[in-house]
Order: sequence, then C-alpha cells, then structure tokens
Amino acid sequence: MTGTESISRRGPQPVEIALLASVFVVAACGLVYELSAAALSSYLLGDSVLQFSTVIGTYLFAMGVGSWLSRYFDRQLPAHFLRIELLVALIGGGMPAVLFIANAYVPGAFRLLLYGMVLAVGALVGLEIPLVMRILRRNVALKELVSQVLTFDYLGALAVSIAFPLLLVPQLGMIRTGLLFGLMNAAVALWALWLFRHELRRAGAHAAACALVLLALAAAFVLADRITTLAEDKFYQDRIVFSATSPYQRIVVTHGSAGHRLFLNGNLQFAERDEYRYHEALVHPAMAAHGAPKKVAVLGGGDGMAVREILKYPSVESVTLVELDPNMTRLFTEHETLAALNGGSLKSPKVRIVNTDAFQWLQQPGDMFDVIVVDFPDPTNFAIGKLYTSSFYALLDKRLSASGYAVIQTTSPLIARKSFWTVAQTLESVGLQVAPYHAHVPSFGEWGYIIASHRPYRLPDAGALPKGLRFLSAESLPLLFDFPLDMSRVPADVNRLSNQVLVTTYEQEWGKR
Repeated sequence: MTGTESISRRGPQPVEIALLASVFVVAACGLVYELSAAALSSYLLGDSVLQFSTVIGTYLFAMGVGSWLSRYFDRQLPAHFLRIELLVALIGGGMPAVLFIANAYVPGAFRLLLYGMVLAVGALVGLEIPLVMRILRRNVALKELVSQVLTFDYLGALAVSIAFPLLLVPQLGMIRTGLLFGLMNAAVALWALWLFRHELRRAGAHAAACALVLLALAAAFVLADRITTLAEDKFYQDRIVFSATSPYQRIVVTHGSAGHRLFLNGNLQFAERDEYRYHEALVHPAMAAHGAPKKVAVLGGGDGMAVREILKYPSVESVTLVELDPNMTRLFTEHETLAALNGGSLKSPKVRIVNTDAFQWLQQPGDMFDVIVVDFPDPTNFAIGKLYTSSFYALLDKRLSASGYAVIQTTSPLIARKSFWTVAQTLESVGLQVAPYHAHVPSFGEWGYIIASHRPYRLPDAGALPKGLRFLSAESLPLLFDFPLDMSRVPADVNRLSNQVLVTTYEQEWGKR
C-alpha cells in the first residue's frame, strides 16, 4: 500500500476537521465582505448592475493576485495564516463602517477607498485557501484535499448568499453584519493559534494581536448604532428620528427646518414642508379628470401620501396600495408622527395593502382600475428601471379600464430632459396616449409627471377638484401642461427590459449637476 493510499483511507483527524471548518467560515466571511461592498456601492452610487459588476470583478481579480502571491510563503505557514486572518478581520469586518463614514465626511474619496479596500480584502482572501490547502497537505492526499476544501468553501458561500439578504442585513444592518463576520475571521485566527501553538514562534505576540483585534471588533459591534448615527447625522444634516435597513433599502426619516423628510438609500423622497405640492400634482389631474373613480391602485408610494389625496374623492370605493417593502407601509401606518402626515390614510377601511413586487403583481390576473398612480423612486438602478420599461407599461395597460387614467412620476424634465421624454416615448410604444405635465416642488425643483390613457386626456371640469387643496386650482391646472423651450420634447428611445437605456440616460443627466 502506498503512502498516499494510507493517507486517503484513514479517518479525518481533529486538526483536519478544525481546518475544514475554518474553510467554511473563511468562505462565508469572504463572500459577506464582497456582498457588503457591492451593496453599499449600489446604495450610495446607484446603478446596481454596474456597481455589483465592478466590485465583484475587482474582488475576484484581487483574489487571483492573492493566490499567485501565496507561492512566496514557504515557511511558518500557520503563522502567516493567522496574520492574514487578523488582517481580513480588521479590513473586511470594518469595511462597511469605514465606507459609511467616508461617504458622509469625505465623499470625494469614497470610490478610491471602496476599491482600495476591496482589492486589499480580495488579495488577503485569495491567500487564505492556498495556505490552508498547503497546511492540510501534510496529512491529506491531494485528491481528497481539493474535494474537501472546495466542498466546504462552496458550502460557506451558499449559506451566506441566502442569509445575507434574508436574515443578516435586515436583523443586524450592514455595519454589524460586517463586524460580526470580522469577529468570526478573528475567531479562526484564535483557533489557529491554539491548533498550532507548538509550531508558532512568539506565540505571546500572536495571542496579543488576536486579543486586540477581537477587542476592537467587539467594541465596534457594540457601538455600531453610534457609528451609523455619526455618519448619517453628517450626511443628512437634520436630526434622524427613524432609521431602518430592510432587504430592499435603507430607510431614514429626519426632522429639521423643512419638517420631516424621508430618504430611501440616501435619496430624498419627500419633505414635509412642500410634499403637498408633489402629491397634489401627482394625484389630482388624473383623479379629477376621470370624474367619478371608484377603484384606484397605487404602485409604490408606501408613505401613504398619494393615498391621502385619493381618499379626498367620495366616489372612491377601494384603493389597492402595492408596495414592495413592508417596512415602509408598517412605518407609515404605526408611527404616530408619520401616520399623521398621511392623515392616517393607510388605516382607512377602503385601503388594501399588498406588499409585493409591482411587476409581479401586474402579471397576475386581477381587477381593472379607473385610476392607477405610479409613484416609484427614480430609475437609479436596473431593479427600479424595470418599472419604467415597455414590458411594465404593457402590463399596466391591461389593468387600466377603457376610460381610466394612469399617472407616472417621471423625474425632472429640466435636469433630466431626455429621461423624462424617454418615459413618454416608452408609454406611447405600447399604444397609450400621453399627457405630460410638470410642477415646481422646491425640495426637488421642476418635477415631471405623465398621464397615460386609452383616450385623449381632457382637463377636469370646474369644481371637479376637491376642496381644501393647497397648491392646485382649476385656474392653475392648465398651466402645468405647458412646457417652455428648455423642457420641450426631445427625441428619445424606448426603454425596454432588454436594454434599460433609461437608467444610463438618467445617470448621465443627473451626474452633470
């Protein structure tokens, strides 16, 4: 019997089991750092496809560099492995916190810091597995070694890929998730210190390094809320009264001179001081023109402000609010101050809340609606951009009654002129007639909307608008449909699901500001 056969047939030893368990943890930690960097860049820089592609590409390249560099580690492999684990723990575990703070205090350096840390973590992670394999090679045959290491590596990646969006980020937040896995990396280093205590030189120095890293990460984990507050207070200026991270977005509500303001992933959604202008302009031109709408749907708009305006019409019998994030509808239903902003509209017996993806909801058979209000965030990434495509509007068309109106919030026709008219062109491509209009909302500037229908839009009769409005009147409403030269129509392409040209156009136009 050969030596190799002897090695491969005996049972696993405690050191092997410990190292293979370490491979599982190392793989899980490495993927968490990769996902954290990609998610943060998507939150803060927009265009999720671009950010995920560039971050993951950079990370994988750095892992290749790390694997190549592993050839230069010949002696004291356990000591090198221990040091690398501690470095990964510090840089990877602290990366979300550092990037949050950098975005608030030195935003110009954010990209440089992001990709610098991704390169560093990727290179260190690329060093880990080759070193573990070389340590295990002392006692495990090559055939068994490769299969076992890769199996545990892939299992760790699978576990994290499921837990990261469904459990870790919603429950712990991005900063604590990073720090938790940093602590796990440091724990692997501590475990390696124990396993190889008889081989390590200067074991006392290694023990002190492990203790310091564990202490630093544990302290940061305990103080994670303060770190988040420190960064967000600087970024948002006003006092933060509520913040939460859901699987879909970061929700922040502030209070200051403009009253309450809502931010999703750092983008302003409304300011209490002038939100009535935005929501009156969004809802009433379509609702009043219909005459007597009974069944209304709101897609997006989980803050309930649009629903508040819709419920001002006595003819309305039901409102179906389709909002992806249950945290939004829960917040604006249960939080006393925020529920007061929408007049308690989400508690109305006429309102039915459906927490699901609007695209999927439209694909299901269902009711026809007299008015559909589409109040999604701007198309800053492809996940949102799909809700501005011809595919989406074709589905919308099927749920709109013959005499109904759909109204879509459509970014600024002044700042993002081509983006605005791209939406108009896309609606027309599915056979809908469009009536574009705009209103001035101080918090946003000149803002645009488009009414889409099967019949030409007609201005409402005098007296059709509900009483008590603060912005719109029968006299001012026609003025909204007049476009000056600098906002007039320009040639634009259809935004299709297969190309999503709108996301690129939007990024280019808003990036010029």
